[in-house]
Amino acid sequence: MALMCRGVRGATTADHNTRDEILQATRQLLALMIRLNGIDAESVGSAIFTVTKDLDAEFPALAARQLGWLDVPLLCAYEISVPNSLPRCIRILINWNTTKSQREIQHVYIKDAARLRPDLSKLPPVDFDELERWIEEQMKLFRPRTPESPNADTIR
Repeated sequence: MALMCRGVRGATTADHNTRDEILQATRQLLALMIRLNGIDAESVGSAIFTVTKDLDAEFPALAARQLGWLDVPLLCAYEISVPNSLPRCIRILINWNTTKSQREIQHVYIKDAARLRPDLSKLPPVDFDELERWIEEQMKLFRPRTPESPNADTIR
């Protein structure tokens, strides 16, 4: 099969407009998207992160940097404000080079965002404790260890 650029979509919600909540929700969503699709950062062309206007405590793309996506072009934006839309929502669109067909792509909608696309929200059972352990391992691998940038949380 030929190598194609495919879009992988996902959405989640943050419980509160805090830096930690935004980053944790984004890391969980991104980790599931990576793991369910077998995405390698080297194959990612770019990723777009959007948030609803009620989330402004942190850039969600920082979560991707924390997971080692240091060379991937990332962009953050606001989602269009539509009356009665889902609050505190984080969305990701990954443009990924793969040999998978469109039908093989696993889009990920979790937490309250599952109601956005119930047709795409049927995931295998997720062990969130195990997922958090995997995220922590990834973050340890990519934390800068130089005096110039001792804190991975400052990477944009």
